[in-house]
Amino acid sequence: MLTILGFVMIATFLVLIMMKKMTPMGALVLIPALFCVIVGKGAHLGDYVLKGVGDLAPTAAMLMFAIIYFGVMIDVGLFDPIVRVILRFCKADPMRVVVGTAVLAAIVSLDGDGSTTFMITVSAMVPLYRRLKMSLVVMTGVAAMANGVMNTLPWGGPTARAAAALKLDASDIFVPMIPALAAGLVFVFALAYGLGLRERKRLGTLTLEDVTADPETVLVGAGGGTGSGTGAKDRKGKQATGGAGGGTDAEAPEDDSEEHQGLDPNRPTLRPKLYWFNAALTIGLLTMMIREDLPIPVLFLLGAAIALTVNFPRVADQKARIAAHSENVVNVSGMVFAAAVFTGVLTGTGMVEHMARWLVDGIPNGMGPHMGLVTGILSIPLTYFMSNDGFYFGIVPILAEAGAAHGVDPVEIARASLVGQALHMSSPLVPAVYVLVGMAKVEFGDHTRFVVKWAALTSLVVLGAGLLFGII
Repeated sequence: MLTILGFVMIATFLVLIMMKKMTPMGALVLIPALFCVIVGKGAHLGDYVLKGVGDLAPTAAMLMFAIIYFGVMIDVGLFDPIVRVILRFCKADPMRVVVGTAVLAAIVSLDGDGSTTFMITVSAMVPLYRRLKMSLVVMTGVAAMANGVMNTLPWGGPTARAAAALKLDASDIFVPMIPALAAGLVFVFALAYGLGLRERKRLGTLTLEDVTADPETVLVGAGGGTGSGTGAKDRKGKQATGGAGGGTDAEAPEDDSEEHQGLDPNRPTLRPKLYWFNAALTIGLLTMMIREDLPIPVLFLLGAAIALTVNFPRVADQKARIAAHSENVVNVSGMVFAAAVFTGVLTGTGMVEHMARWLVDGIPNGMGPHMGLVTGILSIPLTYFMSNDGFYFGIVPILAEAGAAHGVDPVEIARASLVGQALHMSSPLVPAVYVLVGMAKVEFGDHTRFVVKWAALTSLVVLGAGLLFGII
């Protein structure tokens, strides 16, 4: 019964948010609360929620100070050189813009933090998408998939969890998987190219009125108010309409210029004289994260305090920077604590354990020698419906034990468990995805409808490449 109710609860949540009958925050709280009562454990709801909040509190703190830190780094211009290079490549071509989104997200993902990746990618690309009237769900989908593949870096989380759960060396898991993961990333770039061609076909040949080819000028015009252009026009000179035609699944919002100021190259928050200090601070912070010298929330707390104090000595300026990023902080941290209700009930009632064991017990005995393949396939839905901690510490050891009984090396199971990460990054249980859709002003349901099929296909490409190269 708990198995059925668990699946029904997840299905109810997804249907309601995809049909836009409830907000993600409302659904994350009310749906599990209702099912907690249905399974007869309503009296323990408070305990489950507090346990979930306690488990996710460090994540919420990390995201809160990471948003402030990287928000300040964006404000002071640390990432502007990377953005300029990407935008010079993009110009006003929708195909190049989508490919540039994938490339930028993949490059920034090297830091191992999804929230950082999405903050920088959205800040850089949203003005251009709005200016050209392109579909924002294409941007969020491509960024999420690129980050999902790159999230398998040893310091990104999943690989470290798999290594810890099975008592293996992270390099033994990750290094042999590089060819398969590279194939997945190439597929994301190819998919971005195809989606970009579809956007180009929908919008026609685009130009930016009164805007030169200089990417800095494009940035000013795209941000809102400073540019004199009127937007993108097709080859017939007609104003391009919003929406995600040509097969995409959601309409692009109107040019919400006052809500998104973009990366104005002349913004007063720039600190060019402190560029190398900020670069050194960021590199030092990321190095300490990888070395695990201090807990990540503590590192970002210290980093945010240093960044604010050095770049903005005046208290009024510091308050202004915190206020500028407060909306993202509140939205994301609020969503994390709402997700704590969902995960707390799912775990506390035993539903997630029953669901996992039902799936594992359903594996035919004849598939025992092929547990690597089985693990790769199961990782796609399980990492979407479960947290990485739940999957890697709760399910992967069971799969490894089943595989070992048939002579399958645990390291093969660990590698296969990384397959589903392209889809995992768009899971409603991943806090970073709310940074992505929140900053882009995209409905979570629209993002979900668009990205699930492509992200699942990306995961299957990684799995196929792993089998082809003999890694899995």
